[in-house]
Formats: sequence, structure tokens, C-alpha cells
Amino acid sequence: MSNDDKGSGAGGQLVPYEVGYGRPPVATRFRPGVSGNPRGRPKKSRLPDHFPKLNEERLKRVTLQEAYRKITIRDGDGTVELTMAEAVLRSIGLNAAKGDKRSQKMFTELLRTVETENKALHDEYLNTVIEYKASAEKEIARCKRLGIEPPEMYPHPDHIHIDMRTGEAVVRGPFTREEKKIWEQARSFKEDIGEEIERLKKMLKEEPGNKNLQKALRQNLGIQKRMAQLLGE
Repeated sequence: MSNDDKGSGAGGQLVPYEVGYGRPPVATRFRPGVSGNPRGRPKKSRLPDHFPKLNEERLKRVTLQEAYRKITIRDGDGTVELTMAEAVLRSIGLNAAKGDKRSQKMFTELLRTVETENKALHDEYLNTVIEYKASAEKEIARCKRLGIEPPEMYPHPDHIHIDMRTGEAVVRGPFTREEKKIWEQARSFKEDIGEEIERLKKMLKEEPGNKNLQKALRQNLGIQKRMAQLLGE
């Protein structure tokens, strides 16, 4: 054992110092008042605040913001305000109409892609509605055979109208229990309007030249028509 591996005892005499776990050589130990890391703790790497977080997809948001940013372009002798996306597509379409082969190909491919996607979404929606209506009607028939009340269904299959010739599926009824309450209130209001219309018609028979009654009747007929459209009737 060297002198470096001996510690100082009482009276300054050297005493044996065993080197081992938790007992480093004297020469390599930190001295009192001297930092073992004079440079201090290393600073963490930090991105500027305007940088996106690791879980963000900011480029998507920026792309959409730019695509739908309003710009003003010349249109004939005047100007028109369009989104960037609209302006780009209009430019491609105009160049295609002028005979630019590249623009024609690009415009055709864009149109085909959009129409194909729309057709796929429509077919998926139509098939879903058809399956739902058939399943709901089957369940109602089963409940009737058993003599039990069928469950509430939103939308009700009777409110689903499918035109197989055109491929159109329209729901003329509520989609939720909350909407059902609104529909019931709307129907009640429509019935009140109908009664008011009949009352005004009777009054006009007695006073056919009354302008106020004529105006009130026209207004109520207009309200009745709009309510029927909203209710799908």
C-alpha cells in the first residue's frame, strides 16, 4: 500500500486505508470546497417556442390554412375573391381549356379522383341505410309476432325513403330522442298554423277585400310550406 492509500490518524500519523467499494483512493477523492463538476450541469437541448411539439402535425394545419386563405385575382375586367385552392383549380381548368396538355391531364385526373371518391362514399352510405332499414323492419315484425312493443328506433325505418332508380336515400325524421321532441313540437306548431289558416279563410269569405287578412293568410301559408319542407312532408 502506497502513502497515497493511507489516511491521517490522530496526531498526524499515517494509518492504513483500505481501497474498495465506496472508498476510492485518497488522491482521486473530491477535496473539500472543490466542485467535482466545475462546468456545472449541462443545459438541456431546447427547441425555440415557435417550433412544433413532437406530437404535432403543424404542416397539415399550415397547408389547410394556406389552401383556404382568401386572395384577390383578376377575372376579366374585374376582380374576384377566391381561396388559394379555388384559384389554383381555376388556373388549371383555364389552362386546360386553352389546350395545355399537362393541365388537361392534371384536371382530368383530379376530377376522376373526386368523382370516384364521392361515388364510393355514396354507395357506402346507401348500402348502410338499406341494411339498417331492413334490419329495423325485421325487428319490428318480430316484436309484433311476439306481441311486445318494439324498441325506439332513431331514425325510424318508416322515415327512411329509398329511391332505387336514382340511388337516393332520404331520412325524413328525427335521428335522436332529443330531435324527436323537436319534431313533435314542430308538428304541433304546423297543426296550429293549419288551424289559423282555416280561420283566416273563413274570415276572408266574409271580408274578401280585407288586405290585412289577405296578408296574414299569405304569411301563414308561407310558414306552413316551410314547416312541411323541414318535416319532409
